[in-house]
Amino acid sequence: MRHGIPNLGALQAFEATARLGSFSRAAEELALTHSAVYRQVAGLEERLGVALFTRVRRRVMLTDAGAEYAARVRHHLDQLEKDTLGLMSRAGVGRNLHVAVLPTLATIWLLPRLAEFHRLRPDIFVSLSVRTLPFQFNDQPFDAAIYHAERMWPGTRGIKLFDEKELLPVCAPALLAARKRDKDPLAGMLHLHTTSRPDAWRRWYMAHGRDYLPTVNAGPRYELFTMSLAAVREGMGVALVPRFLVQDALRSGELVMPVAAGLDVEEAYFFSYPVVNEPSEALCDLEKCLEDSVR
Repeated sequence: MRHGIPNLGALQAFEATARLGSFSRAAEELALTHSAVYRQVAGLEERLGVALFTRVRRRVMLTDAGAEYAARVRHHLDQLEKDTLGLMSRAGVGRNLHVAVLPTLATIWLLPRLAEFHRLRPDIFVSLSVRTLPFQFNDQPFDAAIYHAERMWPGTRGIKLFDEKELLPVCAPALLAARKRDKDPLAGMLHLHTTSRPDAWRRWYMAHGRDYLPTVNAGPRYELFTMSLAAVREGMGVALVPRFLVQDALRSGELVMPVAAGLDVEEAYFFSYPVVNEPSEALCDLEKCLEDSVR
């Protein structure tokens, strides 16, 4: 043990307990016993001379010092993982990329393309993690990111995958059929909101000269487009969704538009990586594969 640096096992036990809020759950993740994790964390606290958790019956809660230390430890463990994967890649035991993605885009658009990429380059392994908000690459263990924005992030280079173009109001056919006699079927439908586009319905109503009533804003909110689409398919309401996510469902009749009017948007989807690092051959190959797929 280097002077002043706790052993890695203790740090992993502490980080997992801090993240999961439980010694038992941390033990399951690390394939250790509850008592082993508890001893590691207790030993770390004793070594540091700082209380990292407060214990109330079976619950553990981070102290202020523990929360700050957990964030720093997590960052360094993530970086250590990234450095290790990078070394393995350069050593020829496999080339690994870790890409931050938007969940719905990854499920519907990216994964089919990664399947083709894996057939072409079976020696390159692409891992995905969800990030829905912008971040700094030097704070996160990612080689690249796929994200939604008006322009490419500062300090990065890469490619624009495609323009989003427009959001469309969609609902289940049965929901529209139940209101086919209404003069304005949309008016009586529950409006579903996606939290990543909090202003979408208000902008849609303004763009089409309609009054944005409080009842429109009162509908439920879902974090992901996949959640909004699942609710739409269950007939729970109408949602504004990017065209590329629903164009096949609209063609097949699985979903319908209660009104033939979309919302034009200027944002696009980008693939980029930090300019401070020379991109690896594996990263360049993935970039070319994605670029070819959108031509």
